[in-house]
Amino acid sequence: MAAAFGFATSIATSTPSNPNLRPLAVSCPQLQTFYKPLNNRRASALNQSLRVRCESVSQNLNSIDKEELKRSSAMALAQLKASAIDRYTKEKSSIIVIGLNVHTAPVDVREKLAIQEAQWPQAIRELCALNHIEEAAVLSTCNRIEVYVVALSQHRGVKEVTEWMSKISGVSVSELCQHRFMLYNKDATRHLFEVASGLNSIVLGEGQILAQVKQVKKLGQGVDGFNKKIGGLFEHAIITGKRVRTETNISSGSVSVSSAAVELALMKLPESSYATTRVLVIGAGKMGKLVIKHLAAKGCKEMVVVNRTEEKVALIREELKDIQIIYKPLSEMMACAAEADVIFTSTASDTPLFLKEHAQTLPVDTEMGRRLFIDISVPRNVGPCVSDLETAEVYNVDDLKDIVAANKEDRLRKAMEAQIIISEELEHFEAWKDSLEAVPTIKKLRAYLERIRASELDKCLSKMGDITDKQKKAIYDLSMGMMKKFLHGPMQHLRCDGRSDCQKPEEMLEIMHAVNRMFDLETEIILDTVRTKMERIKK
Repeated sequence: MAAAFGFATSIATSTPSNPNLRPLAVSCPQLQTFYKPLNNRRASALNQSLRVRCESVSQNLNSIDKEELKRSSAMALAQLKASAIDRYTKEKSSIIVIGLNVHTAPVDVREKLAIQEAQWPQAIRELCALNHIEEAAVLSTCNRIEVYVVALSQHRGVKEVTEWMSKISGVSVSELCQHRFMLYNKDATRHLFEVASGLNSIVLGEGQILAQVKQVKKLGQGVDGFNKKIGGLFEHAIITGKRVRTETNISSGSVSVSSAAVELALMKLPESSYATTRVLVIGAGKMGKLVIKHLAAKGCKEMVVVNRTEEKVALIREELKDIQIIYKPLSEMMACAAEADVIFTSTASDTPLFLKEHAQTLPVDTEMGRRLFIDISVPRNVGPCVSDLETAEVYNVDDLKDIVAANKEDRLRKAMEAQIIISEELEHFEAWKDSLEAVPTIKKLRAYLERIRASELDKCLSKMGDITDKQKKAIYDLSMGMMKKFLHGPMQHLRCDGRSDCQKPEEMLEIMHAVNRMFDLETEIILDTVRTKMERIKK
């Protein structure tokens, strides 16, 4: 029979070569049609017969009880809702981070994904409008774009967020997949804690990233979608970042040549301050600009910058509006040097700018007793012979590299100490997050028992007839007292209020799941999650 049916199907889906083999024009889906040689009269008669049968079937369908159709529709809708609930019960909500950073993606890709701070709240709302995303946050800096979400499904959540990132940036999903990284739950939490602590930065222990993590929490507060879990995640990350910096002092010590140059000069100054020091920077290229920025960060409010053209200096002046930067051309370099206490050089000159005969003609301030030359150029801008002068002290890039290397080694040791702090805070966060899982169970169990108590109280009072208000209150108090005593045991085991005898997270979760099964609370809890999600989408 199966072979015959397959043969008939193959004929029906092909174009017959014999003009006498024609498909029958049948609209009734209950009947199968086979091809066979027919003359026009026989085909017409058969078509008429089939049309009569189809009309009969249609009339029978119309005569079916409408109430039965309604019941069938209701059943189908219930099955659909049940399948939606089942879809979420199969997977526990996950914390996920999907991102690209300086370690995984080039700048030309990262800049397309950059999101301005003012747009972070809108990004949260757009992410939470996706089908499987409950909560969200965005961390976007010059070195990273990271999206943190609480997803009802890991696989679907990652897919939706990746497609959203592609949509806002114009970068294809395939290209994003080449550069993105993804971490789940504990790994995602540890990553954010390391980011906030400066362990994931180009400069180990840099402090700016902690301020940016704080800004995520500040801008997220009050935004629908930056809720309990994501808010708690960033709150714990800030606590971790502060602890790491306080307890390990990981941010101390220069780890770049330009910052080391500025700090070294600062240590050599009589009062260890740039407040009254006359500073000259020769060269406004990449390294010179970094020196100027580090000087500003260390309290230098006024400096002279010598450069071939004023254009680069003007751009730096525009960026550092609170600092007085005086431009001078190269032709006035020696005159400027004569009035400087500290000279930073960072030009691409092939020959030294200062030789012994130049330096010895420069007057020296009596308080300083010598002039500092900090040379971060290769080839050197200050000749080695200048260090022979008693009135000059010269440091070159090799001297600075030794300082940087020592500081980097010290920071690596502190990074190992930081990991211990991060592990401690990770456990605290996981315990806090697990305690949240019990909150819906506590609420539903209380509501479940309250419905039983109220129902049984009404039955009891209706049977007792006329009784005094005092008697009614006594019966009411009895029912409330019994319910509180019934709830005491489960509540004590489900709550985690920081007591020393608090259940371990795995024990608490086991109790929670047992209570859910015993009182059939799981479906109600999941339905609440779905309802919340649908309400947010409607907004």
